[in-house]
Amino acid sequence: MAQTQVTVPDLGGIDEVEVIEISVAQGDAVNEEDTILVLESDKATMEVPAPNAGTISDILVKVGDTVSSGTPVVMMDGAGDSSSSVVEASAQETVEEKAEPVIQTQEVAPSNGSGESQEIPVHVPDLGGVDNVEVIELAAKEGEELAAEDSLLVLESDKATMEVPIPQDGKLVSFHVKVGDTVSQGDLVATILASSGAASTENKPTEVPAQAPAPQTVPAKSAASAPIAKEPVTSVTTTSNKGVHAGPAVRKLARELGVPLDQVSSTGPRGRILKEDLQAFVKQRVNNPVAAGPAQVVGSDEDFSRFGPTESVPLNKIKQVTAKNMVQSWSTIPQVTQFDEADITELETYRKGAMQSQLPDGVKVSPLAFIMKACAMALKAFPQFNASLGPQGQTLIQKQYYNIGVAVDTPDGLLVPVVKDADQKGVIELAKGSAELAAKARDKKLPMDAMAGGTFTISSLGGIGGTSFTPIVTAPQVAILGVSKAQMKPVWNGKEFEPRLMLPLSMSYDHRVIDGAEAARFTRYLCELLTDTRNMLL
Repeated sequence: MAQTQVTVPDLGGIDEVEVIEISVAQGDAVNEEDTILVLESDKATMEVPAPNAGTISDILVKVGDTVSSGTPVVMMDGAGDSSSSVVEASAQETVEEKAEPVIQTQEVAPSNGSGESQEIPVHVPDLGGVDNVEVIELAAKEGEELAAEDSLLVLESDKATMEVPIPQDGKLVSFHVKVGDTVSQGDLVATILASSGAASTENKPTEVPAQAPAPQTVPAKSAASAPIAKEPVTSVTTTSNKGVHAGPAVRKLARELGVPLDQVSSTGPRGRILKEDLQAFVKQRVNNPVAAGPAQVVGSDEDFSRFGPTESVPLNKIKQVTAKNMVQSWSTIPQVTQFDEADITELETYRKGAMQSQLPDGVKVSPLAFIMKACAMALKAFPQFNASLGPQGQTLIQKQYYNIGVAVDTPDGLLVPVVKDADQKGVIELAKGSAELAAKARDKKLPMDAMAGGTFTISSLGGIGGTSFTPIVTAPQVAILGVSKAQMKPVWNGKEFEPRLMLPLSMSYDHRVIDGAEAARFTRYLCELLTDTRNMLL
């Protein structure tokens, strides 16, 4: 009797989902479309059905395993006598090891191949894991002729704005969204009319080979442990919600309420968290002020119009989210600020003099690039500053990568793009990278993932002025450096006072992780690096 290998269907671009339920047992007889097992991601749950009637001969996975598109999960003995029908069903359901192309079920206007125009759908691109972003602007008009990469619409998340471009030259036929709608990766947002000869490969169906290879019987042990080809993971996930069983609606509600799911007791079947569990958790926190968690942003309800004319100006989403994050950080992190001054007289002499001959055309290096380099070196010397508190505050997660966020003042509010692997870059590379990110932030072209993964933050107000300030630590980081405007000051050299260019530094830190003496040593070390440029290699 022929066997059918049942595999995980296309997951819409999602990698690794968890098996949360196996609905059959070995030897069970099932009908076509009967549920075999249930998968769950952070966004949704889905059932894997039987492709045809038959008997379960082997189950290749267990509850708690993570699987991807094409992973073998069950072997079935077919009910019919025709092996060809079994092979056909398997070919439709199975993703082969050689990743054979599959026809995309996306409707495209027919074309006769002679250069006629055809309609091409435009979808929301990869948002770096962010869901439900808001459409804040339609940048084109229906019927308008556009060139490739022209902006169609603008999206805004809690952290950034991004443009969705037209994939190729064409005419905008229609929008499928309006301002105020929320969309996610893959959502249809527009339709364009483009030449069939230049149709985007993203929207073209690909051909299925005429002969689909028959499925092979895979032993349970080897199939379950077979490696799945995918991009290597370069960072460690530390979120404690990964192993939590909760549906999409519950996860969304938890995000809206700011509730950490790993702290919620579950009452649902198989340990699943229900909405009632969330409500009970919130009620308990409200009734227990000590464990109530971060405060909410609270404004004034006073009627100021009693005293004169007023105007209510709405805050954009970035400013609203920034306010919430600042309140949360200030309310939950015991913060102390360490002040010091770095003598950058020699650094500035070198930067404005001898260094100019080493710079590529068009590259400008500000003191910020030297500060970033010094911070990366200081973080390596003091690893507790490049860390985060673990769950329940009982462990310290020291990161082996050094990603430095740099606060950028934009018309829409404060954004913090992150320069990745700052320790592996020289001063010139850091200058170029930070300048490019800052320009994208101001032009609303910053990618969604450009502000993720930071381990330390610099907030520089030197270009504006001021003598010092106390920046607020950005959770879950444990330290942030504030930089004010350098000033010439008389400094005693042991014999006399001489004019020196002094740079004020203000470093706020999480006192749960960092002691005052450690903070003083870190800041002094940072000052010493900046005082002598020979400590920093270009």
